[in-house]
Amino acid sequence: MKRRLPWGAMARMTGRRALAAVPVLLAVTFAVFAVAAASPFDPVKAYAGTAGLTASQENLDQLRANLGADQPLLTRWWEWLTAAVTGDLGDSSVMRRPVAEVITERLGWSVLLAVSAFLIAILLGTLLGVLAGRRRGGLVDRAVSSAAYTLEAAPAFWLGLLAIWFFALELGVLPAGGLTDTASDTVTADQVARHLVLPALVLGISQLPWFFLYVRQGVGDALDEDPVRGARARGLSRRTVLTGHALRSGMLPMLTLVGSRVPELITGALLVETVFSWPGIAAATVQAATSVDFPLLAALTVLATGAVLLGNLLSDLLYGLADPRVGFDG
Repeated sequence: MKRRLPWGAMARMTGRRALAAVPVLLAVTFAVFAVAAASPFDPVKAYAGTAGLTASQENLDQLRANLGADQPLLTRWWEWLTAAVTGDLGDSSVMRRPVAEVITERLGWSVLLAVSAFLIAILLGTLLGVLAGRRRGGLVDRAVSSAAYTLEAAPAFWLGLLAIWFFALELGVLPAGGLTDTASDTVTADQVARHLVLPALVLGISQLPWFFLYVRQGVGDALDEDPVRGARARGLSRRTVLTGHALRSGMLPMLTLVGSRVPELITGALLVETVFSWPGIAAATVQAATSVDFPLLAALTVLATGAVLLGNLLSDLLYGLADPRVGFDG
């Protein structure tokens, strides 16, 4: 008999998490404005650029009032928050454009890169983890585990530079960066796909070790459990035991990584986007931080925090679906 999906329990868990996320997001946005207010960088001088060096104090004060930088911390935060609730994220002082417009045109490319890399990490990590876990201590296990520990210590930007040197400069088989070819004025799917290969592979491989190690440990431990040994003693084939019993038990710990790896994925994506000149939110994040761009910095921080909370929720939902004993109401 088919097990019915507990949609009601899943909806209740999602609702509880959504309510719990509200104070977290409020605290995060306030912390952004508080840190920016305590920063020694002057947003007015950053906005004025070289013109600020010769501007009069009266002009600088007027510019400070226009940007709202002369207001108290609580006032700036509350005005931004109440406007953000209505969909108005303000104007970016460094981009000279509405924050919503900046995020909209860049977010899709960052999501494309992150999702592609996540799929690569999960699929390759699962495959290699199963191959290594079914014979722990074997040649495949030792070789892949050594590579995984090495990759775990390798920074994403170093892997990116190495990939550019080998695949773009030495072999010339893949583009070194950007979204489209240099001579192209239009964005086409085949160009985007070719330019996505290297950054997605680098970001995915940088996240792969954790998925591999979790699956390897889970599958190896599951193969040593009494029910699995009993299944093998009853004459079931090794493949049936592996796919029908050990793999399902071994995959459960890996599901928790879906949420816990989101912060690392965001950090890695920022580095990879910078190395490969990928037109995502990395450049906007760096400019917002260095220029103390309050509205853009707050919006990007909320976006990253929301992604982390959503990843943790997804992990719990997947775990509850995979293991009914856990449930969704606890």
